[in-house]
Amino acid sequence: MAPITTAASRACLRAVASRAPSSSAPRAAALSTTAVRPAGDGSATTWTSYSSPFKGSETKAGSVPDFGKYVSGRSGETNKLFQYFMVGGLGAITAAGAKSTVQEFLVNMSASADVLAMAKVEVDLNAIPEGKNVIIKWRGKPVFIRHRTAAEIEEANKVNVASLRDPENDDDRVQKPEWLVMLGVCTHLGCVPIGEAGDYGGWFCPCHGSHYDISGRIRKGPAPLNLEIPAYDFPEEGKLVIG
Repeated sequence: MAPITTAASRACLRAVASRAPSSSAPRAAALSTTAVRPAGDGSATTWTSYSSPFKGSETKAGSVPDFGKYVSGRSGETNKLFQYFMVGGLGAITAAGAKSTVQEFLVNMSASADVLAMAKVEVDLNAIPEGKNVIIKWRGKPVFIRHRTAAEIEEANKVNVASLRDPENDDDRVQKPEWLVMLGVCTHLGCVPIGEAGDYGGWFCPCHGSHYDISGRIRKGPAPLNLEIPAYDFPEEGKLVIG
């Protein structure tokens, strides 16, 4: 075999080198090519040859793709429906909670059975003889019931009302002249007066010396007002209902 000459070796090396790709060329050049073409306004627009999923979606301006066609047309309606549902659900829950709160408040504020039982007291008047007092308890307070005689009624009507500290006619304090019904609480400091006592034959408060007449009107002492008249009624003959 003949030896390879130096000139021949050099020619072979040059042929191999011409076929090998250049190491300095970017790899991206093998994947895509870039072309530049002038735009309508004279500027240059660069286009690449890679396959884009949004190819053909460019706007007429040629710069920003139009992605509107990839958005669901029902998304806005779905969001509104969800918002309406949430608002309606929260409104219903709020209304139910408010109703329950109001009902609970009214139940707690209403009178209990024992309080309702004490709201009215029925008294048998046939058990009270003429000229006598009885004391009953109503709503935690004493109530004086006096079966007055004809002389006591006449005495009460003879009083000059203008001279009283708390002017009040006897007829304005009773529904039936023979029955006087009053709260047994002194209008000075809330003590309980004693019946058939005092300077005027009515009631006397020993705590601070208040004297009441046979109609329960203040006549002497520190009390500023007459004994209070509660609400009462005579539903039938011989029956008294207080409250």
